[in-house]
Amino acid sequence: MDAIRSNGVVGTVARVIDTALATVQNRVELFSVELQEEKSRIIEAMLFAGAVLVMGSMTITLLTLAVVMMFSESARLVALSVLGLVYLTVTVVGACMLRTRLKNWVSFQGTIGEIKKDRACLESCQNCDDAKKNS
Repeated sequence: MDAIRSNGVVGTVARVIDTALATVQNRVELFSVELQEEKSRIIEAMLFAGAVLVMGSMTITLLTLAVVMMFSESARLVALSVLGLVYLTVTVVGACMLRTRLKNWVSFQGTIGEIKKDRACLESCQNCDDAKKNS
């Protein structure tokens, strides 16, 4: 195979194909690593979110109970209503923030960046070839 690669057009084509395959292999390996990182990041985020939800719910329940118990029996309904409105406001703001974060979520930035660099390099090589042909 080395004898074929070193001779003429066939050798050049073989080297180009080998380089292209090496580049594709590199990008696939990078994608695989980033996929594992994304998977780990999502699982970690879900675990933290679950823990925060459970502990936050317990905290809000206990604080609400404590605050309501401080009021007289006739004012407890008003206290519960005010706290309910506060909780609703916080929930709506949190949902909006979550939606914004999910819209701006970009995965596989490394792979995309490397592919963009590869395309730019190929375009510049084509421009060099075109300039050589025109001169």
